[in-house]
Amino acid sequence: PNCEALFMKTKFRDVCDSCYQEEEKLFERVYQFIRKRDNRTASMMQVIEETGVEEELIIKFIRTGRLKLAQFPNLGYKCDRCGSTIREGALCRICIHELQSELQVYSREEQLKKEQKERDHRATYHINGQ
Repeated sequence: PNCEALFMKTKFRDVCDSCYQEEEKLFERVYQFIRKRDNRTASMMQVIEETGVEEELIIKFIRTGRLKLAQFPNLGYKCDRCGSTIREGALCRICIHELQSELQVYSREEQLKKEQKERDHRATYHINGQ
């Protein structure tokens, strides 16, 4: 996806060998920066500005578990739904709660439709030959 070279995607790698080597160098740059005591509280924007590494790649390091956010309290990434800053998963707590509520409403509506259909079916009389 980065250099358009042909490669075999695996469970552990989603780029070719040369791009993987480049990502490793960039990871080391990011890790060396945030590892310093003075930089442990750096925000995502500060890390991007100081290292020159793209936000998308830093987020990839976080999501794959290579950067542990417990050690870096001000790092995070955007919720896939609303864009607020989160530290794990794909959605913030508010979006998770909203989606769960919407699913419960949908589930109740489907159950009511099913019950209504069963009542209608029981109340319908069929006469043979007509």
